[in-house]
Amino acid sequence: MKLPADLAERDAIVLDPMLATGNSSAAAIASVKAQGARSVILVCLVAAPEGIEHLQAEHPDVTIVTAAVDRGLNERGFIVPGLGDAGDRLYGTK
Repeated sequence: MKLPADLAERDAIVLDPMLATGNSSAAAIASVKAQGARSVILVCLVAAPEGIEHLQAEHPDVTIVTAAVDRGLNERGFIVPGLGDAGDRLYGTK
């Protein structure tokens, strides 16, 4: 994680290609808040209702901006229908 040393009095935008379970986004937002961000906005391409609910429960003060809300998650926690392995493609992890 690389953040400016001092986020106090700054607004932060957290980018996550797909908001599925909400666990990764919630952890990233917690880290940004711990560095003192004044406000946080989450921007994602696709979200699942479960991820939105999870994020709103953990961070009710965070605005979520998404292009689409899909049906939900499958048994593996992947968004259905989703975009495939968008995170892996963006970050070269597979």
